[in-house]
Parts: sequence; structure tokens; C-alpha cells
Amino acid sequence: MHEVSLMVFDECHHARKKHPYAVIMGEYKICPVEQRPKVFGMTASPIWNPKNPTKSLQELEAILDAKVIGVREHVEELSENVPKPTEMMKLFSAPPEHYNFPQPFLWEAMSVFSLFRPEKLEGSPWPDIERRYYVTHNNLGPFAASLYVFNEMSHLIARLFWIHNSADEADPARSDLVIPRNSSPPTEIPTELFDIADVLVDYQAYFTSPNSSSLPIPVPLEWCSPKVRTLVGILSEYYSPTFQGIIFVEQRQVASCLARILSHIPTLHGLVKCGVLIGAVNSSENLFRDVDSGSQDQIVKAFRRKEINLIIATSVAEEGLDFPACDVVVRFDSLDHLVGYVQSRGRARNKLSNFIVMIQQDDHGYQERYKSFIAAEPKLRETYQLASTNDEEMEEGEEEEEENLSSTDLQGRERYIVPSTSAFVTYDNAISLIDHLCSLIPRDLYTSQPVPVYSGDFRSTLYLPPSLPLAPTDLIHTGPIKNTKREAKRAVSFLAVKRLHELDVFDDYLFPAGSGGSKDLQDAEGKAIPDMSFVPATIDVEVRDPWIISYHKLWVHPIAVDGKVLTGVVTGTQLEPVKIVHQGSVVQTQPGHLLSLTREDEKRQLKLMEDFTRLGVQMWISASPFKGRPGLFLVLLTSSMELDYETMEKFVSRHGNPDWSTIGPDHYDRILVSNVNQRNRAFVLRNVREDLTPMSVMTVTPEGVLQTYRDSLLKLWSHGKWTAFVPDSGAMLELSLLPRSRDGVYSLGSEDAGTTKEASAEEIRLVPQGCCIWYSISPAISRIFRVFPALAHRVTDIYRVRAVKFELDLPPILDDLMVQALTIPSALAGYNNQRLETLGDAVLEVCTTVHLLNRFPHRHEGQLDILRQRSISNRFLLYRALDAGLDRFVTSETSWIRVWRHVVEEYIDDVNPRRYGRRSYPRRSLQDCMEATVGAAFLTGGIPMALKAGTALGLAFGGPTAWDVRYAQVERVKVASLFTREGSLQERLGYEFRNGRLLREALTHPSFASSMEVEMVPTYQRLEFLGDAILDLVVVHFLYDKYPEAGSDQLALPRTKAVCAQALAYTAVNKLGLHRFLLINSVDLNKDINDYVPHLQEASAQTIVNSGWKFDPPKVLSDVFESVIGAVLVDTGYNYEKTAEIAKAAMENILSILSPAVRLDPITAVLQWVSASTCKEQVKFSVVSKGERDGMQAELHGVVIAGPIVSTSIVVAKNLVAERALTVLQLDKDHCLSKVCVCDFGIAG
Repeated sequence: MHEVSLMVFDECHHARKKHPYAVIMGEYKICPVEQRPKVFGMTASPIWNPKNPTKSLQELEAILDAKVIGVREHVEELSENVPKPTEMMKLFSAPPEHYNFPQPFLWEAMSVFSLFRPEKLEGSPWPDIERRYYVTHNNLGPFAASLYVFNEMSHLIARLFWIHNSADEADPARSDLVIPRNSSPPTEIPTELFDIADVLVDYQAYFTSPNSSSLPIPVPLEWCSPKVRTLVGILSEYYSPTFQGIIFVEQRQVASCLARILSHIPTLHGLVKCGVLIGAVNSSENLFRDVDSGSQDQIVKAFRRKEINLIIATSVAEEGLDFPACDVVVRFDSLDHLVGYVQSRGRARNKLSNFIVMIQQDDHGYQERYKSFIAAEPKLRETYQLASTNDEEMEEGEEEEEENLSSTDLQGRERYIVPSTSAFVTYDNAISLIDHLCSLIPRDLYTSQPVPVYSGDFRSTLYLPPSLPLAPTDLIHTGPIKNTKREAKRAVSFLAVKRLHELDVFDDYLFPAGSGGSKDLQDAEGKAIPDMSFVPATIDVEVRDPWIISYHKLWVHPIAVDGKVLTGVVTGTQLEPVKIVHQGSVVQTQPGHLLSLTREDEKRQLKLMEDFTRLGVQMWISASPFKGRPGLFLVLLTSSMELDYETMEKFVSRHGNPDWSTIGPDHYDRILVSNVNQRNRAFVLRNVREDLTPMSVMTVTPEGVLQTYRDSLLKLWSHGKWTAFVPDSGAMLELSLLPRSRDGVYSLGSEDAGTTKEASAEEIRLVPQGCCIWYSISPAISRIFRVFPALAHRVTDIYRVRAVKFELDLPPILDDLMVQALTIPSALAGYNNQRLETLGDAVLEVCTTVHLLNRFPHRHEGQLDILRQRSISNRFLLYRALDAGLDRFVTSETSWIRVWRHVVEEYIDDVNPRRYGRRSYPRRSLQDCMEATVGAAFLTGGIPMALKAGTALGLAFGGPTAWDVRYAQVERVKVASLFTREGSLQERLGYEFRNGRLLREALTHPSFASSMEVEMVPTYQRLEFLGDAILDLVVVHFLYDKYPEAGSDQLALPRTKAVCAQALAYTAVNKLGLHRFLLINSVDLNKDINDYVPHLQEASAQTIVNSGWKFDPPKVLSDVFESVIGAVLVDTGYNYEKTAEIAKAAMENILSILSPAVRLDPITAVLQWVSASTCKEQVKFSVVSKGERDGMQAELHGVVIAGPIVSTSIVVAKNLVAERALTVLQLDKDHCLSKVCVCDFGIAG
């Protein structure tokens, strides 16, 4: 509270009793006055009790510690902008006893049957249906009431049909594609159910239209109540083309039916378009199925866009929603309090708006109450404008406190405050904290929602759900004796919250730990993860780079080609020796030695080395000029390892020889040629053509003019006022441009990358001998400049990986693996970090999971999953990468050299020069580099080295200590005989457990757990959480090793196929027989497992991998396999290698057929096929209702191309509809892609 400066309460009149506003203000008043925030409340109706407005106002002011201020100045301006509507009362007659409506009523027909009576149907909704029917009949008339009954009964019998016969409802034409969940014969359906269905069919013509949700017939006014007829008159009277209105009703089914019938009353047909706004529907209420609570936001948006002009709403629309001002607001049902009156009237804010209250003629009590609201409003306004302080006596009828607490109980209340955050728990909020904790416990379809259980009267005992991973003593709490039962529950809940906070089940903000409700996003260690959105998408970083020239100290590193040293590289950094294989030759740098320069010749020698390097780069690498000065010098060496300045001087001066008399075939391909007309280009002599001269005819123009070589070359080389020199005699030379080595790609390991590829058909040019000079170049010069881009690339890589390991204290990861880990895809180096990133992602998840399980022994799977997601999220990885400084070592430079990049702005004279170069690369690359580094460490030294690397990078691994040293030794507990006899689980698994309790835990489904057991064993959920991560790593590592050439995208699909629920369930049943050992206390789950196991036993591994999407086994089968693998890891003392071998042996059938070429699932197949076409749109899948169940349909360009299809699950249905959609788009003559696509670009070729 003390960290808040201002609290704003919208609709602050709710700050009363036990409302959260009042609870917040209770904490506010305990806070020291000087630390309290300011309070600002907003409401249009601050007074609940118009009989004693001053008292009501004072109570609100006291709770909010604020003063109510009404508008005193600028009242006219307020009235102008927020005008009061015209207010009126519309009376209607009481509903008649008989209507001119076809007999018998549907209700009368339904009442004949006894199937739905409570004595026949457990949990029957019939009493509620009956009550709502009569309310609807009284309000709307017989047609609307029958409409309600028709829809409610249609839903109910459809549900009963489904319960009695749960056969698969997939499209019969596709039934062979899906493995049903239940293959047992249907139970006998009561005959009465068919009779009821027949009755509904007889009435169907009144209520359902085949092709839309609208009614099939008009609704005459004589079928409606007098109340509806009056409403129709109101809407007709006030209708205009821009009309918008709201009708407020009390009950949901009244709103739904009224919205259906209004637009079908002839008087209003075409005038009103209705929407229903009823808020969230309670799951226990089987109300009017065509009202989808999930579409309520769309109703509000449609009303704002004026797509509908009339909303039928319950009190949910009175406040909190942003509506446009309405022309007409009608209170169809009664007003119960002043707040509802003021709030609903506030929806009519236009100058000409009308607020109409509908009241039955003989309801004098309601008429008087409404008049009292009108009369009270001016007095109330005066009350809070003048802020009168006159006290009035409490009058009869004012609401009293719901519970009388004794002074003893009040004095015995406590508050528990967390010092670090000032979060608190009191008797008032303890129960809700316990309820919230239990609501987050994960469960499956076969397990009821875990809830706290209270027993006892004035001393309450609290039993927490056994799904919480707590010791038995911490699952049961007994409170002190209190004077009321409610206070006893509060007291024991208070004690439980305190204890659970001590156990770290609640965090320091008293949220369920890891639930995402804490103030800051924290990692597994409780450290805040800052918002990283400030980091730009492309970051500009100073990256480690060895290439500098320092006058203070220069190093010469000899370069050997196939063992022979002729050249060297000079730079200001002492480099580690490196080796590459380039075009069949082994090229390596040797240890460097300091270069000694004589003081008098220092500048000249440096200038010579710079010029030599510039000229060589220009000739053999890139002719594009570069800014700055070379950050390295390539030099020639003598046999004594001294710099060969003389040869370099000759090369730089380039004094060519114009005498061609000594040049013959022996010189071809060996000497360079320079053309006086093309000084910036170097050529290689290929041949001397004595049979041609410059005056030889080159071509004949279209006009028949003969054109000589001299004519053509004069025109080509001359420009501006400068005329090229072209002799008219002498031989012609065949020349080719000196090939440049622009590609810095090299292969990791001993393979030859073959980076420099000369053109297979190089261009030969004919040039007059008389305008050329020649000069010979040492083969060493040509060789070194050709190889140097790749060599410099390798030197840079090794320099960075050695630097990152030293500066970030990383373990001794193999250099080549570390090079891959730091190289991003945009570098186009022939390798990148994507494969390692895929592997590292799995290693990261495993190491984080093991740490979380041991760090938080009392947190359930749901809490741990949230913590894990935070600790492996891109946001966390980006933060840790920048914090550790990994960004300074990323290799982002492209291997293709357009402009020489090893340059510096200026040479320096510094003892400790900075060795950095500015680079830009995508921010997301840092997350990949983090995961790839962990993957590289894992490949080098397994989990122990991955732990060290992750700890150095700040990841949530729990430290660098190996797991077998870090965690306690495994307790030895005898394994139950069920698991040890011949053919048992242990024999099938190939592993004998040391701790039998772990094995039992791995096989215990949540439905089996019981808090009343003497020796309670936890459920498998935490071990499943661990096993899920282990299996993912096992599969990824297997694929990484098996397919060394596969990219990350090629590994992703087979990985998914192997760890999906279908593959794991197949392994659980066929390899381990886990279904026979499961500890379950659910008849439905046992039945579903027994029904599905034969399908898995009949399937082959090939079928599961290729068509696993057709299967929908109970999730428990895959969960239990994961939990058993998790138990193996714990039981082996966290020996990952041993666990991985056991897992691979169990999954052998699946792993053996995995490859990057596995068949795509239908969803991916159709998405990829459409993406490969020229259609810009993408197939969209949506959930739609088909009968009683939800199904899937596929659309493209707004056209439904397949579906809706209903199947055993939404996922299976989505695959089915995707498969059909692909077939339709490819083959259907009416809905093929060329017919559906409106992009005007055709289809895929």
C-alpha cells in the first residue's frame, strides 16, 4: 500500500460490506497516515439507501476516506453535455388467462412425460425449467415461453442421447479416419426419450429455420403478452433510421426470447436488429443454447458500429461497459434499488433521449417505488452537493450486517504481514486465498476440481486437496474455537495461509507461488525479470574483434600452406594458431612473434605493409574501396621468417614490363597483365594471338560497315575528353579478369569447404598487346590473398570463442561447437547455431525443470510450469544474455565479402588497445545463442558441463554442482511385488527401482489420491512434469546425432511426432503395459482406457508416426509414461545418461522410423500448400456448433471449404477438416483454389 500514490475506484459506490473495494480500504486504514495514497472515486449513484441519504453518504465517505463532491459550478455546461433524458412511465395491463394461441401448448405436451422428473433423473433441471417457463410466459406470452421450452428441451434430450449412446459423431464419410474413444455398444435408450423427440419435431415448424437462427414464421401480437405489445408500441413510436436503444430485463431467458421474437413481429419487421447481452452464463444453468456467452464482446462491438440497433440486456449492461448514448432506454422489468435506476437511466445521454419505465397497471407498489426514486433524486443531489452533516436515524428497511460478530472474536482476530512486500492476510481474505490456490491445481477430465474441505462447527478443521505436494501434516489444519461457524472457518484458513507462506506455496505477495499474480515477473530464484521491450529489434553492438594495428606492439604470425611458410599476417593481437582446409590444401597460422621495426624506417615499413595489403585486397578479394585503414597486414616472409620488404616493394610499385618478346606459352596463366586504359583491373594472360592485330575485322554492322578491334575498343574505352590509346599494329592478347576470392566460408573440422569456385566458362577478352604491360607475381602472393578471407574468418571465430569462454567463465566447450553456437543464420557461414539451439532448448528445459522440482518441493505442476516458462522465456534469455555480456561475442558478419571489413578508423599507440568492431544484428539472435551455448556444452560434456555453462550465463540451473552431488541420496524403499514379478513393469522397463515409493507415485492418478490415507503417496503430476522435459531432450538428442545434416526445421517435425500424446501412449501400452499398473479411482477413466487400449495394441509404430492425429487416447496413458521416466531419473540419482538409455529402449519402435521426411499432419499440409501458392490468404480454422457438440470448419477468403466436422476432440476434428479442405482445394471443381481465391494471382504451379 505504501508504494501506491493514487488509487482510482470506478463505480466506487460498491465499496461496502465485503466487496473488494471495502477490503482494500480496510488495508488502507491500517497503513500509517503519512504513507497512505490519495483516493479518487467515480460514480453516478453514491447513495444506496434513499430513505437515509446522509447516513448512506457518510458511510461511503468513511469507507473511502474521501469527501463526496457534486458539481456546483458549470452546472449548465454539464447539463448541455450530459443532458437528462425525458422520463416517463408506461402502464400495461395484466396478462390474460387465455391467449389466442394454438393448443396444446408445448409445455402441456412436455408435462405429460416423467423422464425429467427429479425422482427419475438425478440432478434434473426440471424445477428450474418450470420456474423459468412461468416467468417467461407471464412476461412475454405463450409463444416466447414455448420457444424457451423448445430450445431447452432440445438441448436436454440431445445431451441424454449423447450420454446413452456415446458413439463417435464424426462425419460418417470420414469415420474410418478416426480411432474412436469408446468402442463399447451403446446403452439402451429409454423409449420415452424418442417420444419426447417426436413431440419436439411436431413443434419444430414454429421455432427453427433450416438455414438460419431466425424464426421460421412471423409472431402475431395476439401471441404476445400485453407487456410486449406495449413495448412494440414504444419502439414503433420512437423508431428512426439512426435509432439505438437498450431494453433492461431481469432474467437471461427473457432477454434471449425477447430478442428472438421482436424482429419477427410484423410491426417491427425490418426496423430492429436485436442483440442479447446477459454476461457469463453459469455452467450449471442449461439456458437457451443459441446464446453464446463467448460472443458477448462481439454484441457490444456490433452495437457500437451500429450493426445492431437494439440490445436486450440484464443488469450487466447497467455499468462498466462503454456504450454510445441511446435514443431510448426501457426498463422492461422492475427497478429494485436507486443505483439501478440511476445507472440504467445514464445510458440515455442524448438531448432527445427517452427513459421509459414499464409498470403493470395494478402494481401500485412498484408505481409508488418508482415515484419515490424520482422524488428522492433532487434531495440526494442536494445532499452530496451541500455535503450536509445532519445525522438521521436508521429507518426500518435499511440493510443490516450479514453477520453479528462477538467482541471476543473481533479481539481475537490477527493480521499477518509479509515484511518484504507489506502484503497481508486477515480473517476477511484468508478463505478466498485458499480457494484461489485450489482453483489453480491442474486436473484432467476425470478428476473433479480440487477444493478445500472444512469440517467441524465452532472449531473448524481444514483439509487441503491431496493434489498439493505437501506433507500429510501440512494438508490438515485445525483452528481455534470461535463463537460462530463462519469465524471458525476464517480462523483456520488464516492459520493455513500463514503455514503455506512459510512453505513457499504462497509467495511474498501472498499469491499462489508462480501463479503469475505477483507484482514483478520473477525467475525461479525470485529475481525480477525486467521488461526488455526497450531493446530495439536490431541492436548495435561492439563485438570482440582481433584486427587492430597498434604502434606499440605488433605480432607476426607465419602462415603455412601444406607445411610451407611464405607469408604471414601482422596485427596488434597475439592470435591462437588455427587451421583450415582450403581447396585441397591445409592452411594454418603458427604462433606469432613480436615484430621489430627500426625507428628510422618504422613509418615507411608500415606504409609499405599497408599499401601491399590494400593492393592485394583490391586485386584478389574485392575491388570496392573501403573506408579506414586495414586492421591487419598480409606480408611476405623470407626463409628466415623476416619480412620480405624488397619483394613487397616491387609488387606495390608495379613497374610492369612492356617488352613482350620473351613471353611465350610457358608464361600463360602465370603472369598478370595491366591495360593502360583500365588501370584498376588486373588480368591473367591466357594466350597470345599472333594471327590477329587491332586492325583485324571484329564484326560487320547491320549497314554492312566493317568494324575492327581498334574501332570497337576506342569507342569502349574513351570517355569525355579523354581518348584511349589503342595501337594499330601488334598481336592481340587473350586475357581474363583475375578471379577474386570473396567467399570467407570454411568447413568446421577437416573437410574442405571448396569456397572459391572459378567460373566454368570464364570470359576471354581480346586486347591489343601494344597497350599492355606485364609483370610476374609470386605464387605465394596469389595463394595467400585467395585463402585469406576464409582464414581470417576462422581466426576471428577462434578469437571470439576463446575470449567468451575466458571472460564469461564458461567451461571448456569444444571450439567448433562454440563457433556454431555464436554464429547466427544471417552470417551465411555454411553453418549456424540453429541445430544447437534446438538441442539447447531441450537441455535448458531439463536443467531448469530439475532445479525447480528440488527448489520448490511443495509446489504443484501448475505453479512449476509457470516458473519454468518464465525461466526459459525469450524475455529471460535476452535479459541474461545482455547481463552476462554474450552480445559482445556473436558472429553476425556475412561470409560473402563485398567490401573488405577488417579495417580500423586509425592506427593507435596504446599499451592496452580495445579490440572491438561495431556490428548490428537482430535482437532475437541473443536468445538463440544462449540456448545454442547450452547445447554446445551438453554435447561436449553432458549435463554436468551444461550446468556449468548455464550457471555462468545466469540461467536458473541451481548452480554448477552436478546433480548426483547436489541432491540427497535416493532412499531405499521396497518395491511392491506387483511391479517385481515376472513380466512386471520393472522387467519391461529394464530397470529396478531402489525407491518403491517413487514408482508408486509415478503410477498414481490424481483420482486415486486421498487425504485420509495413513501413508499418503503424491500423484504423478510432478514426475510427469519432469519426464516430459526428459523425453523431449532424449528425442532431440537422438535426432541430432542420427541426422547431422538436418536443419532445425527438419528436426522439429519428427521431434513432435515422437513426443506427442499418441506416440507416448502407444509406448506406454505396447512396450511397458502401464495401463495394467495404473492406480485409478475413476470408473469413467478405467472404462475409457480399457476401450482404447485395443486400438493402440492393433496399431503399428509406422501408423502412429504417420497418422497419429487419428488417435485420441486418454491423456493419462501418455502422462504416466512421462512420470515413469521422471521417476527413473530421480531414482538413479539424477543420472541422465542412464535414464536416456532406458527411455530410448522403451521408445525404440518409434525412434527407429523417425526421419526428417516423416509425413506432415493434415493441418500443416494444407497450410503449407496454400502458402506455396500465390494466394495471399491463409486457411482459417474456427470452432462451430454442430448439433450438441463443437466441431471445426475451414474457411478461405470467407468461403467455407470444409466442415463443420465433429469428432472425438477438437484437435482430431481440426485435422479431419484440414484433410478434407486440402482435397477440396486441389480437386473439387466448385471450391478448388482457383475458384475460391480472389487474389487475382492464380494458384500454385
